Amino acid sequence: MKHITFARLASAVVAVGVALTMATPATASPVTQRSAADLSAALTSLNEAAQSRPSTVTGWHVDDATRSVVVSVHGSDKGVTSWAAGLGAGAVKIEHVAEAPRTFWNLIGGQAITTGGSRCSLGFNAASGSTRYVVTAGHCTAAGASWSGSGGTIGTRSASSFPTNDYGVIRVTSSSAVSTGLIDRYSSGSDVPVTGTATATVGMAVCRSGSTTGWRCGTVTAVNQTVCYSQGCVNQMIRTNVCAEPGDSGGSLVTNPSSGPVRAVGLTSGGSGNCTSGGTTYFQPITEALSANGLSLVTG
Repeated sequence: MKHITFARLASAVVAVGVALTMATPATASPVTQRSAADLSAALTSLNEAAQSRPSTVTGWHVDDATRSVVVSVHGSDKGVTSWAAGLGAGAVKIEHVAEAPRTFWNLIGGQAITTGGSRCSLGFNAASGSTRYVVTAGHCTAAGASWSGSGGTIGTRSASSFPTNDYGVIRVTSSSAVSTGLIDRYSSGSDVPVTGTATATVGMAVCRSGSTTGWRCGTVTAVNQTVCYSQGCVNQMIRTNVCAEPGDSGGSLVTNPSSGPVRAVGLTSGGSGNCTSGGTTYFQPITEALSANGLSLVTG
């Protein structure tokens, strides 16, 4: 029997957005209304000189209502108007914003998560009040405390149970990482949302998502299975004929979408075989992992 571990990096989808919170209204010396051609030329000048902008400048746009160019600033506006004027952009209005924009990216079940040189897969997103978490395999979180995803830092390990169980919890500390109820189906189709949890039963049609072999489906062949790895035995596991390989550990096991609404079932733990010749894979029930840590599943 071979224990699924993790070995190489994989890519994931990054969702990008920006957020601005207005702190004070736009202020500047009076700016006369300008023609559309003049405004367009001013934007072009600013865009072409973006790399030379003062460090506090976070963006610019045309305000159609006042027919003027507005430059957004986070912090001091010293030198901003002279920078714009020096480019031939003319007079501009200054807009002070309370927060600088940043990119956002999604935490999605089955996608790669890493710590040091080790890679696993995200199982499900969960929460306790306003605090957000990622749930994955315990033998994964045992490998490191700080975890990252496709868009950067996720957060730090807050709980880990392996062996006996095989679940681990990562507290999400990144404000840029967006928790979703989605599961990645890779080349098999678009992401699917989970609507809740389900307890595995023999014969249940299931699919799993992992960062090495993507989306794979099969059936539950046994429940309440004890699995003994070299590190120790894990109890009350779900046995399936779904294949998996190193790096898929921690990934999502869900009900097959063809059977109706998708529900979270388990976390990829380990097994034998591979996705070329076939294999047996065991899963940690997700309901136990959530209950033990006082968490609620994030649904789609």
